[in-house]
Amino acid sequence: MTTPIVYHIPVCPFSQRLEILLALKGQRAAVRFSKVDITRPREAWLLELSRGSTALPIMDTGNGVLKESLVLLRYLDEAIAGPAVARTLPYERAVENMMIAMEGDFTGAGYRMVMNQDEARRDAMRDAMLAQFRRLNDYLEWRNPDGTYLFDRFGLAEAVFTPMFVRFAFLDYYEGFELPPGADYDRVRRWREACLAHEAAQQVSAEEVVKVYYDYARGAGNGALLPDRTRSSFVFEPDWRERPWPPKDKYRPAASDAVLGLA
Repeated sequence: MTTPIVYHIPVCPFSQRLEILLALKGQRAAVRFSKVDITRPREAWLLELSRGSTALPIMDTGNGVLKESLVLLRYLDEAIAGPAVARTLPYERAVENMMIAMEGDFTGAGYRMVMNQDEARRDAMRDAMLAQFRRLNDYLEWRNPDGTYLFDRFGLAEAVFTPMFVRFAFLDYYEGFELPPGADYDRVRRWREACLAHEAAQQVSAEEVVKVYYDYARGAGNGALLPDRTRSSFVFEPDWRERPWPPKDKYRPAASDAVLGLA
């Protein structure tokens, strides 16, 4: 079998999903990951491979190109040797897929919150994010009230949501977001904490997210440049470990390249 190649952004949550799945299957070396610098125009060969799309990740399987992280997850789960990550019984798979179907709204609420530049809308953004957590809490209470995960182990639903839990470190840092105490959040809090601690989900740290996603917190996503800046926080060099922590207050004047350690 030809080794599939995934073209990706290393800090991208949709790419981390694939890395988590491969770790769960004990098959990390079964896929080659090739980094793409999103702060530069896409290479012509990559645009040809993706049919003009700039969305990542994409996978060259050797037989053709596949897109969309959920498609890639299910493909790799079936194509790569190792224990199945998704549920195998039809009813359980349906229960799992019902939860996975909630991910889009959850992710959207978090990214809208971090990219919001109107301080007057902070409370509304926070309420919308909390509503998404309550929705997940309710589902987990319905399906497995006394458990840790959706089922008896870290599975496909966890592989889908965990990268978002990792990314939402930017909400904690830039928005002071936290889950309130109480029954409306206790079950989802237990799930989130177990997902974040799982050994298969340690590819990206909260520190890396906070530093790399600074421009998102200022309203500029996907490598876009902010006014008076010459380098994106998504650049590979200098390495995020060598940069200082960014200013927390995203509603005050933006930090310069020098303050961010990018100069």
